[in-house]
Amino acid sequence: MRIPLSWLREFAPVPADASAEDVLATLVKVGLEEEDVHRPTDEISGPIVVGQVLSLEPETHSNGKTVNWCQVRVVPEGQTQTLTGKGIEESGVQGIICGAHNFKVGDKVVVTLPGAVLPGNFTITARKTYGHKSAGMIASTRELGIGEDHGGILVLSTLGLDPELGSDALELLGLHDEAAEVNVTPDRGYAFSIRGIAREYAHATGTSFNDFVLEYGARAPKANSEGISVRLEDSTPIHDNPATVRFTMRQVNGVDATAPVPTWMASRLRLAGVRSISLPVDISNYVMLETGQPLHFYDADKVQGEIVVRRAVAGEKLTTLDGVERDLHPEDIVITDDSGVIGLAGVMGGASTEVTTETKNILIEAARFDEVSIARTARRHKLISEASKRFERGVDTKLQPAAAQRAVELLVELAAGVADAGVTDVVISREPVVIDLPRDYVANRIGVEYSPEQIVSTLTEIGCEVEVTATGYTVKAPSWRNDLLAPEDLAEEIARLDGYENIPYTLPVAPAGHGYTPEQAARRRAANALAAAGLTEVFAYPFVSEEANNLWSSPTAGEKVNSVRLANPISSAEGWLRRSLLPGLTEVLQRNLSRGFKNLKIFEAGRVFIPGERQGSASIPPLGERPSDEVLADLNAGIPEQPVYFSGLFAGAEHEPMPGTQARAYDWRDALDAARLIADVLGVEIVIAQGIHQAFHPGRTAQLRTQDGQTIGYAGELHPKLLQTENLPERTCAFEVNFTELFASRSGVPQASPIYGYPAATQDVALVIDENIPASEVAQALRDGAGELLEDLRVFDDYRGQGVESGKKSLAFAMRFRAPDRTLTAEEASASREAAVAVAAERFGAVARV
Repeated sequence: MRIPLSWLREFAPVPADASAEDVLATLVKVGLEEEDVHRPTDEISGPIVVGQVLSLEPETHSNGKTVNWCQVRVVPEGQTQTLTGKGIEESGVQGIICGAHNFKVGDKVVVTLPGAVLPGNFTITARKTYGHKSAGMIASTRELGIGEDHGGILVLSTLGLDPELGSDALELLGLHDEAAEVNVTPDRGYAFSIRGIAREYAHATGTSFNDFVLEYGARAPKANSEGISVRLEDSTPIHDNPATVRFTMRQVNGVDATAPVPTWMASRLRLAGVRSISLPVDISNYVMLETGQPLHFYDADKVQGEIVVRRAVAGEKLTTLDGVERDLHPEDIVITDDSGVIGLAGVMGGASTEVTTETKNILIEAARFDEVSIARTARRHKLISEASKRFERGVDTKLQPAAAQRAVELLVELAAGVADAGVTDVVISREPVVIDLPRDYVANRIGVEYSPEQIVSTLTEIGCEVEVTATGYTVKAPSWRNDLLAPEDLAEEIARLDGYENIPYTLPVAPAGHGYTPEQAARRRAANALAAAGLTEVFAYPFVSEEANNLWSSPTAGEKVNSVRLANPISSAEGWLRRSLLPGLTEVLQRNLSRGFKNLKIFEAGRVFIPGERQGSASIPPLGERPSDEVLADLNAGIPEQPVYFSGLFAGAEHEPMPGTQARAYDWRDALDAARLIADVLGVEIVIAQGIHQAFHPGRTAQLRTQDGQTIGYAGELHPKLLQTENLPERTCAFEVNFTELFASRSGVPQASPIYGYPAATQDVALVIDENIPASEVAQALRDGAGELLEDLRVFDDYRGQGVESGKKSLAFAMRFRAPDRTLTAEEASASREAAVAVAAERFGAVARV
């Protein structure tokens, strides 16, 4: 809602020197959110005055264009020019070239002199054009930023103006005014008007508010039998509310619909964000903005018979003022006469009764319609109008006669009309809302002790009728406050007007807790470890396609996995919850690569969603009561399992090439080391074996398992075909670990290995085995056979070639033995080694290589 300050000052005690910013700062105190400031002089300035055309000489030039060489007086005759500037003549007569032809000698116009600045940062200068020195410009409404007409210049007599030459044209056109814009929330429809804002300004400043609308209402004549016949029907009640609560009609005869719109009215409408169209339309908009009551004007001579307000009938149509034929809905409230539907109530009138320049007699409608019905109609027909915005928020039920009277007076004053004696005012009686407010309710709700006198005075100030009772207060809400329905609303009003800043606040003390759970702490340590290792943590959307879930969640190609489908997805292409973090990480990697990044290693820690045998629940428990344990168990049974995964991607090189050092490209070892790092943080030893997964390279994939054989993830290079499809760099590597399963596999709190003071004994062994046997399985066999003396074992060679039978390979292991209580002898170390070789021989047929 934009509030021109000159308009607000007519009804509220706004200081003459107050700016729009000052008004906004005041209104914020009563809860009206500031939006913007609109000040025309921010875009237009300089010497812009009223001038008179002294001569006009048409000249046709070689380009075929005819222009007028004009002499324009910009000061009263006999006076000299007081303005100074390059191109401003002291004589007060300016020579100006003008391409428009809608004016004549003697017309008074708006002249922008050299040095003036027009909207769009267009500076006026004296320049030579069409063989003359043109020192200024005769302006159109578009050039002044006050209208869209660019077909001709602004002739002031068409506005009914005859100002003095040389006077400030900006002041004349209301361009020195400014507007403060506030956001009006849906529950405060009464503030969607100058009347409402003036009341709020008075509340904020502690001044009294005289409701100017009451003056119009006091002058409005009572309903009589001479008015047009109106009948209210509601064949389809919606949510127990009638379609129409009040319907007032007045008539003004003999109007001049072509009369000019006064500049004060046009400038205020423009500053309020409403385009000036014609005098009747502008009057209806002006009264709506001033009072908050939308009006509709009919051409009275086009209305046939009795007016009936009812719900639409299926199949009815209406051509609205915008020229669109609309199919009406049975819930729409419509205005009808003997010819049929002539208006869509509260939204837009019909074309058949439109007021035109030929209109002589105007029928004025001021009504109060059901809020919900108007809101639904406006959205159903995609017709969000200024009227519908106010109706759907609620209009004062006592405002209609006053607003109609205001419109009648303006039509009589500005359009030379004559008020008809007939008055129609049909009312469906509604009892005011009465609220019982317990004595201690406000203090208990707000936390401030308000005195009884303060409560009564505050509620009275906003228009309520308050009666003090033995238990508290009985409060009758005013007709314009349809948002006051319960004690909570009254408490909020008291706190708002007293000032939110006066409400004391105490920060609650957090209860003593036990910190992170062991799993939460472990998850944080793992994330910190990966970040310390140089990986960047990212977050991706949890929504993926079904194909992505099938690809990344199943090792076997072509297998369809069970996924959780969203009932209302943001995108139909990504309508499933993720079972893997890698689809989202892939998108993050692609996005960063497209931005020019080359070397990336990223990871994410988040939940995935793995459904069980059933999803969801057949019934949803009602609101407002705690579900039973059986119902909660049923709901929980339909919730998918949500383990935490850690996943990462490596693309590019570890570092850029440097003198003497080549760039090392990331490979499967980096992905595997990241997975090992997570396990090390948890103090868990994972088993690494050759793996197969459809999204990974067939020969460079590791399957990650716990000690009891549970698969917890994969690490390695991604499949070349996948890299090509996803447009990812060659040798991109990935890892994914089921952190929840890995954490559950812990045997207890990780213990640091003791440091023994006795020396170690090292021995090597080379075993010849079938080449398809994984080295990790052979290493495990050696550990099992060596016993407790074995401290460490690692593979340091894999040989296949001369001296080794075809189909075989030689694996060399370095074994380190140590005893905690003595120095081992060579015989003891050898015995442990031989025991280890024996187990490997038993399991895999391993033969020691000599």
